Amino acid sequence: MTSEERISRTEAGVELKLTMPAHHLAAREGRQRVREFADSDGFPGDEVDRLEFVVGELLSNAVDHGGGNKAMDGSEAESGTAAVQMHLEFRFNRSGWELRVEDEGGGDPECLRPMLQDTGELPDLEDERGRGFFLLLGMLSSLKVESSRTGEGIALIAEVQFETPS
Repeated sequence: MTSEERISRTEAGVELKLTMPAHHLAAREGRQRVREFADSDGFPGDEVDRLEFVVGELLSNAVDHGGGNKAMDGSEAESGTAAVQMHLEFRFNRSGWELRVEDEGGGDPECLRPMLQDTGELPDLEDERGRGFFLLLGMLSSLKVESSRTGEGIALIAEVQFETPS
């Protein structure tokens, strides 16, 4: 499934990096791989479901809107988008976690920024975009967008800061 997987552990925290083809089967497998990694590496058990939901939303977004052309599996991706990949970086430590998902589908972060503002209003259910962001905003400490590191797409960065006991 993954073209590349790297794990690193330092005093600052633990990190998993995945590079995978941009189709929904790979997104599902990537979500499962992040869950397995979190379960086996000391991630707080009560955070795993939230993490898995966020991973699923961001990877699905990368497939649907970031160059994957909504491909369901590798055979569909072969028809013109075989080289398109998604990049995931997940890191956590005692204070929280960060998930970064990059796509290769072009796009302008400025066009997405308005969708990442918590206005308190329900999104338009007829609009193809924005419902997932609405759900994520209620679950995260922050959700940001910027250009991918390669400049070929968009990066969405989800962050959760754990509450510290008083």
